[in-house]
Amino acid sequence: MSAIKPREKKNSQVKTIVIIAGILFLAGGSLFAYLMFYTAPETSIEMVKIIAVTESGCIGETLDGYSVNVGDCDVQSGQYIDALVDQKVKDRTAAMNP
Repeated sequence: MSAIKPREKKNSQVKTIVIIAGILFLAGGSLFAYLMFYTAPETSIEMVKIIAVTESGCIGETLDGYSVNVGDCDVQSGQYIDALVDQKVKDRTAAMNP
């Protein structure tokens, strides 16, 4: 018999679990950061001219020419109202249509 006791494999299993948990945590944190900073709306109130009243709500046009869906409203075409407009959508539209 040998006086040296064999090592247990528990230590390597724990290290593997910690590494996998760390990788999953980094992936989840990266996804959360992406969702919070790049897809979260950045709204502001702008003056919008209503150009159409449809079943899905009023369609308006901002003063700089972007179309927005205002939602339910009780106005007629041609009137101006203040509405929430997502600035990130306007930026993406400007990038796609030079």
